[in-house]
Amino acid sequence: MEENERLDYMPGGNRFIYQRKDVFAFSMDAVLLAKFVKVPVPQGKIMDLCAGNGAVPLMMTLRTEAKIDAVEIQELLCNLASKSMVHNGVSNQVRVIHSDILLLKEEVAWETYDVVTCNPPYFPVTSEKGKNKDKPFSLARHEVACTLEDVIHVSSRLVKQKGRVALVHRPERVADVFALMKQYRIEPKRIQYVHPKATKDANMVMVEGVREGNPGITTLPPWIVYDDVNQFTEVFKHHYEKD
Repeated sequence: MEENERLDYMPGGNRFIYQRKDVFAFSMDAVLLAKFVKVPVPQGKIMDLCAGNGAVPLMMTLRTEAKIDAVEIQELLCNLASKSMVHNGVSNQVRVIHSDILLLKEEVAWETYDVVTCNPPYFPVTSEKGKNKDKPFSLARHEVACTLEDVIHVSSRLVKQKGRVALVHRPERVADVFALMKQYRIEPKRIQYVHPKATKDANMVMVEGVREGNPGITTLPPWIVYDDVNQFTEVFKHHYEKD
């Protein structure tokens, strides 16, 4: 392990992940996305876009034996992800690809994936925001290398007909997510909000759509993360920390 690296455990304690202070670390949204998406269990093919240091693929390996491709534009994060896959003994299941998602046609075959997941950059670039001097954090948080439309367009090209596309995003972008999914032939089918507390507005949302799916969306019960004393609620703790 390099001097500036650390090995952290992930919720449940059965997966460990390499991280560094100078790049974006995994967060709750990645774990929840990996638990939210419907995955093929015994076999299949999954793509995770904007994979960062590999949190979503790592957590999905606890739920499926399908082959997983994980694409990340930052080489440093790819290296961390690759080390994590080796450490957890899943390097034969998860392939880490160092690539821009807009150049994936050179790396993968279109319309071959059963599931595509993405925990994308949440914030549009504006004149005031997104020009972070610390490029790794800017790439992770703002739509510098790819926009929400890019993510959904690429996801639609990657996934098979009737395959699933699942994203985690900010609630204020739900209208954008729905509109873009429909534009690129992905029908929104499941949505779930996450609230920091029962009295607080949602600060996270997960959406799953089906390519060429039939209309009709199910709104799942919301997750409430913290109780009145800032501890995980029992229901959320059981969900978040179980394998």
